[in-house]
Amino acid sequence: MTATHPVGPGPEPRNALAPGAQPAAIAAALWPEDRERFLESYDRELGRARSTLDLTSLFATLEQWRGLAAMQSRPDQYRRDLRRAAELITGVPSPDDEPIEVTRAKAGA
Repeated sequence: MTATHPVGPGPEPRNALAPGAQPAAIAAALWPEDRERFLESYDRELGRARSTLDLTSLFATLEQWRGLAAMQSRPDQYRRDLRRAAELITGVPSPDDEPIEVTRAKAGA
């Protein structure tokens, strides 16, 4: 027996990814310094999915990066959150004018 699918009018195929989780949307929303890291991670997970025939890790990676892209879409709030995280980790407040790369390193982000 051969499996068939209906052809013709019907609902559009449902996208299995959460809103904003399309790789192009994630890449567009990330800060430039994170975009290359995302693309490398995405490429690595595509290779893994291709060899294992399992999309679980790929979808988890997309969701992780989607979350970061969502946070970075509110830059002021993201900077405040990073400063707060850095202070919790180091016990020392990060000044408002500290370069973001320094604050991110302190926060482990």
